[in-house]
Amino acid sequence: MARTDQTEIPVRIIIENPVAGVLHSLQSGDTGVLDPKRSEAGEPLVFDLPVRVAPGPKFFGDQVRREGPTRRFVYIRIGTMAGDPSSEWTRRMKIDVHDIPQDLLDCAMAGAGVVELTVNGTGKDGTLACATVKVVGRRVV
Repeated sequence: MARTDQTEIPVRIIIENPVAGVLHSLQSGDTGVLDPKRSEAGEPLVFDLPVRVAPGPKFFGDQVRREGPTRRFVYIRIGTMAGDPSSEWTRRMKIDVHDIPQDLLDCAMAGAGVVELTVNGTGKDGTLACATVKVVGRRVV
């Protein structure tokens, strides 16, 4: 798909209730760490990234990963994977972007704001959320 057919939109991932003290980062490419940060007392972590959207919709970008013909997602690296070699954790969150509603995409492509995706950073067992995490909030701000 030609880049001229793609519109860049801002996307913000908010991780609510992260486990305090554990490093998180966006994954850039297959292995790179981007924008590492940690919550000191359980306050939300915020990651901003550009995503390119083409008709379909189809999703592209340095942080956008693919699985199959339609699934697109962003990885959040955790613990050692986020660059903290002393961490007891080695995990990743997989946050789907391919299912962002078209009305939100249209707003963002028109310049009306940032697509905000919210996930819970703590699993049901009280440890770090990992693997595919459910997006609990989607909006344009």
